[in-house]
Amino acid sequence: MLSEPGVPGPPGFIPLCVPEIRGNEWDYIKECLDSNWVSSVGAFVDRFEGAVANYVGTEHAVATVSGTAALHIALLVAGVQPDDEVLVPTLSFIAPANAIRYVGAWPVFIDAEPIHWQMDPVKVQGFLENECRSQGGNLINRTTGRRVKAILPVHILGHPCDMDPILEVADRYELITIEDATESLGAQYKKRMAGKLGQIACFSFNGNKLITTGGGGMIVTDNQTWAERARYLTTQAKDDPIEYFHSEIGYNYRLTNIQAAMGVAQMEQIENFINRKKKDRQHL
Repeated sequence: MLSEPGVPGPPGFIPLCVPEIRGNEWDYIKECLDSNWVSSVGAFVDRFEGAVANYVGTEHAVATVSGTAALHIALLVAGVQPDDEVLVPTLSFIAPANAIRYVGAWPVFIDAEPIHWQMDPVKVQGFLENECRSQGGNLINRTTGRRVKAILPVHILGHPCDMDPILEVADRYELITIEDATESLGAQYKKRMAGKLGQIACFSFNGNKLITTGGGGMIVTDNQTWAERARYLTTQAKDDPIEYFHSEIGYNYRLTNIQAAMGVAQMEQIENFINRKKKDRQHL
């Protein structure tokens, strides 16, 4: 049985991760309190974004209040529109399906493969080849008549999906690949980091993740335009640094400086956390 963050489970359950607070968390958070930089602006937000981008190997990172918020914004900046369809795995937390509905799109559920429980690339290919048709430069679901816009593979339980065949078929049909790597920071697929495989990816820092900020998420991408738009949308789509001018709907999705301070301290220990998990796995 998997744990929920902060909720004790019955005897014998196996948590995804247990928070480890043993580095500079206290010092960095105290620095926020002493300096009075406690909200969604502050040096630690920039440092945390830089640390995650550098670790994953992407050009840009945008911190958010949760992994679900990251998924919501990633779908928006990737151009997913109302009544589009997005492929997601059947075996996953509800967040990706919820985020797809937030933007008015529809999830198309693809079964998991039986070995690692990840989205089955054979079934992805089968759906796109046999149940869709090309029309006017778009891929259309024959049954629903809706445009298929993106694939959202979810790397559950720290194990990446078999991404090469998914990326190949996505490229063939000009679909965007949005990685839900919320459970898989630090995981690698063929020596490539989870979060660096598609065009954009999302992480979570909830209490049951490899590193935690108590709550929080991150969008990572090499696309500068998408990153700038993500930062804009997550800060209420404010058009002017002083005046309250807004030309479109935005969201209060930015991570606080206090949480980011904890994230910076956690990122300093990430390799130790991964090594600890590997050792623990050997004793299961």
